[in-house]
Amino acid sequence: MKKVKEIIEVMETLAPTFLKEDFDNVGLMVGDREKEVKKVLLALDCTLKVVEEAKENNVDLIITHHPLIFRRPNNITTDTIQGRKIIELIKNDISLYSSHTNLDSAKSGLNDSIPKLLGYDSSEILEVNKRDEKAGLGRIVTLDKPTKLDEIVDNVKKALNINNLRVVKGKEEVNKIAIINGSGQDFIGKAVSKGADCIITGDTTYHFASDYKEMGINIIDAGHFASEQIVFFNVMKNIIDKFTDVEFILSKVEEDPYTFL
Repeated sequence: MKKVKEIIEVMETLAPTFLKEDFDNVGLMVGDREKEVKKVLLALDCTLKVVEEAKENNVDLIITHHPLIFRRPNNITTDTIQGRKIIELIKNDISLYSSHTNLDSAKSGLNDSIPKLLGYDSSEILEVNKRDEKAGLGRIVTLDKPTKLDEIVDNVKKALNINNLRVVKGKEEVNKIAIINGSGQDFIGKAVSKGADCIITGDTTYHFASDYKEMGINIIDAGHFASEQIVFFNVMKNIIDKFTDVEFILSKVEEDPYTFL
C-alpha cells in the first residue's frame, strides 16, 4: 500500500516544486505524509462539494491543480469558506496536495499538453522557466497555412467539450497561435511580440480585449475552468499509470463557477 509521501514523490518527479512561480503555493496543503492511501480524488479546485465527494467515496487524498491555501490564513475557523474546508479535511483524515504553476510549466504538464489536445503537433515555449529551460508557461504554435478564426473556435469548443466561449475578432484568418492555460492575460503582450495573431486563454478583461481587437489580434477566451480541467485530468494520467494499487477517481461534482445563459 502506498503512502501520501510516495504519491507526492511521483507528482514532484513530473512537476518539481522549484518550477512554481514565486507568487504561488504548492505541495501538501493538509494532511500526514505517512498516511496510507487507497483512493485518490482528482479535482481542479478543492470546493466544499469536492470535499463532500471525497468523504462519500472514502478518499484518502485529494490532488488539485489550484491550491486551497494560496496565502497564509489569519485563522482557520468555520467563519470562512477556506477554514470550513480545512477543518472538514482534517476531521475526516483527508490529505490535500496541490500542483499548480509547477504543473503548468513542466514538460508534459498542462501548458505542454493543451496544444496536443487541440491537435497541434509542435509548439515552442512562450515564457521559459528561469529554473529549467525545457519548462515554461504558454506555448506558441505556427500553423502550416492561414486558418479561419471560426474553424479554430469550433476546434477549441470540441476539444475542451464546451458550448460557449468569448471571442475577440481581430481578423478573419490566423497564422500563429499562443495558448496559455487559465489566466493568461499577462502573457498576451509577449505572445503578440512573437508574432501570435490569436490567443487562446481565459480570464481576459474588457479594456485588454478592446485594445487588442483594435490591433487586429484575435482572442479566444474559453474561461479559466474550461481551459484547465480536461487538460489537468489528461496530464494526471501520467501519475495514474504509475500506481496499480491505488484507485484514482475524477471529480464529478466540480463545475465552472460561471454559467453561460
